[in-house]
Amino acid sequence: MSGAVGALDRPFSAAAVPILIFFLAFPVNSLFLAGVPQAKSPETRHSEIVAPGVEHVEIRRGDFTPGTETERWTIHVLSLDPGRTRLALGRAMDEGVGTETVSSIAARHGALAAINGGYFRTAGTYRGEPAGLLWLTGKVLSEPSRNRPGLALANTPEGVKAAVVSLDFRSVVDAAGGRTLPVNGINRPRENDEAILFTPEFHRTTLTGPAGIEAVVIDGLVVSVHDGEGSQMIPDNGLVISAAGKAAAWVRENLRPGGRAEVRSEAAMHPRPGWEPDFVLGGGPALVRNGRPASTGDQGAYDQGFFLKRHPRTAVGVRADGTLVLVTVDGRRTAQSVGMTIAELEGLMIELGSVEAVNLDGGGSTTMVIRGKAVNSPSDPTGERPVSDALLVFLR
Repeated sequence: MSGAVGALDRPFSAAAVPILIFFLAFPVNSLFLAGVPQAKSPETRHSEIVAPGVEHVEIRRGDFTPGTETERWTIHVLSLDPGRTRLALGRAMDEGVGTETVSSIAARHGALAAINGGYFRTAGTYRGEPAGLLWLTGKVLSEPSRNRPGLALANTPEGVKAAVVSLDFRSVVDAAGGRTLPVNGINRPRENDEAILFTPEFHRTTLTGPAGIEAVVIDGLVVSVHDGEGSQMIPDNGLVISAAGKAAAWVRENLRPGGRAEVRSEAAMHPRPGWEPDFVLGGGPALVRNGRPASTGDQGAYDQGFFLKRHPRTAVGVRADGTLVLVTVDGRRTAQSVGMTIAELEGLMIELGSVEAVNLDGGGSTTMVIRGKAVNSPSDPTGERPVSDALLVFLR
């Protein structure tokens, strides 16, 4: 398993206030975790006020006595007051390809805290390319995959708003004479017979091989056409139409320098959140909708091992009062944490008070960073895994 960021607020400089809470059968006494159902397993919780409106809780659930072989879970919860925090999407190297650790992305942008983001391509020339939905600044930068949902976020004057949404997306290229070419994807590797759009947010060039044709377009007009050359420069104020096979034959027949090539796209978000997102970060499955378990409706988009085996997990939820809950569950370390199935993660998010929640990338990608350091234990032997993007937390 495997972005632009706006102006940064001043970093929080006050010392954090640690609060230590141990309990076996007592309700949680915590500002942001008030009302969470009592846990059934023995556990300890360590709570720390990271900054005004930001609380970090480490949950160690199960019997951690040395020598015992019981199941154990180490869970990190970051609770955010929506009126006192701001969230942004940090992209690895600020591009559409490449990878970078969560702690590095957070440090570059001066974020107070961060978690890993969406699924991504883990190898090859396009390593780091989002494997699914990514919407940023009103543009689809990566098309949805298998109808997997995403996390929509907006920083409004009233505070952060969040929702779990899906996106229907369609795009075509219009040429002279009413000829149209369906677009198969955005900012990703080109397969045979496909037409892919590359935008300036992707990289300096398309990184494609020579077995295809590429048309450089600015303001709806074809600037140049390159057949069998590959990897064309992407103009800052335009795009590149990259085609192979049958799509390439259409480009050869219909696009000439100086001719018309207008891209027409339609994107419909559902359910509609009622506000314009700053970004939508792809993930899936949806874990909670209207306070009820929701993952079973998405099982067809994932293999059964993903659902039924225990893995490290990352998830985001929103409570009825708007509080955001960022969660990591460590895994693949039997002495420390065994990870969770999707059903177990679903139950945890409901236990934490989420009325809406979505799963993000997990496995070795699962990372939570606070003040520049990973507070969880990433499962890769080398430590933090370089990822495609990160959800960044700032103070307002």
